[in-house]
Amino acid sequence: MADGHRLLLENARQVVLVCARGERFLARDALRSLAVLEGASLVVGTDGFIKAIGPADAIQKQFSEETFQERIDCSGKCILPGLVDAHTHPVWAGERVHEFAMKLAGATYMDIHQAGGGINFTVERTRQASEEELFSSFQQRLGCMMRAGTTLVECKSGYGLSLETELKMLRVIERARRELDISISATYCGAHSVPKGKTATEAADDIINNHLPKLKELGRNGEIHVDNIDVFCEKGVFDLDSTRRILQSGKDIGLQINFHGDELHPMKAAELGVELGAQAISHLEEVSDEGIAAMAAARCSAVLLPTTAYMLRLKQPRARKMLDEGVIVALGSDFNPNAYCFAMPMVMHLACVNMRMSMPEALAAATINAAYALGKSHTHGSLEVGKRGDLIIINSSRWEHLIYQFGGHHELIDYVIAKGKVIYKK
Repeated sequence: MADGHRLLLENARQVVLVCARGERFLARDALRSLAVLEGASLVVGTDGFIKAIGPADAIQKQFSEETFQERIDCSGKCILPGLVDAHTHPVWAGERVHEFAMKLAGATYMDIHQAGGGINFTVERTRQASEEELFSSFQQRLGCMMRAGTTLVECKSGYGLSLETELKMLRVIERARRELDISISATYCGAHSVPKGKTATEAADDIINNHLPKLKELGRNGEIHVDNIDVFCEKGVFDLDSTRRILQSGKDIGLQINFHGDELHPMKAAELGVELGAQAISHLEEVSDEGIAAMAAARCSAVLLPTTAYMLRLKQPRARKMLDEGVIVALGSDFNPNAYCFAMPMVMHLACVNMRMSMPEALAAATINAAYALGKSHTHGSLEVGKRGDLIIINSSRWEHLIYQFGGHHELIDYVIAKGKVIYKK
């Protein structure tokens, strides 16, 4: 029905807006405390966008004559923005649980990579898998993310390396973008690893001369929509020069730069990203002081990945220094066969404990700032009138329980809602 509204959420103990003044990101002092309303209600229109938020009695008066397709009593509960996962590798075939055992026995990430495991192992399996198989497992993984509260997720290709398999992965991501309720930001990550038998320079040439022109063409005729370009800028993978060439070529066809930098070795990747006008840089375990200052000045977002540092036993990224210097800090799960975690609430908890972030900093990093890293903070990442009705309802009188209860999100999350439509109910 066209008249009336889609959804009324009534009388919540807390509504965590995150932002209340249309901010595109939160940094420095703005992170001390987030915008929270007590005893409030929220209305989502039939178009899926938020129409009103305010004190429960005022909303009741304003909408007393209106009809709603659905009403949810949120007494004693908290409403938060849907979580945003700013970095994942969710399309692949082939388990790597055997490598987890090797890592626990002392092998490093690069030991496994150089022995033909790691990304190479997954590339082999992903090349062999059919598009249907890849879509089926991808859809299942997105369902797990969604049930843990994620309503917008960045999804990378990068286990193809050859044009044919990269396109297969991007078609799978495109299909999910069209068919599923979760929102997707699609990233071309053909420079995730240097394919066997090629040098980094040759691989970069192939990407620039063959892959990117094809993506541009598929984008123009509306077959595949790609948002971001990514490169694994790392010693023994893509050096600074190859990284620069690939990212610049991606930017030239209209892709946002959002890449892996300064993870295992200090490479001055942050400085390069700022020079190229990157929207976001991920990892940054080994970023330099100069890189941090440059990112803060350029409003280039840092996507930190607490699960990866934890599982690979890497040095933790210097979140505190970044926050204190005014960097826009976002979070991602880095879900992939090497860091198997779907749940942003657990990512936020690890960010607080291992990276010494506060709970407001972690929630902002998993909502408005993660949306900013994807260039989507004008529509996602906070609960404000005119933004998308993507939200979660938790069965707790204080929002902090979502972070405080490590691994407790399944019990806490009662509803996940996308564009005003209930997509998960406990």
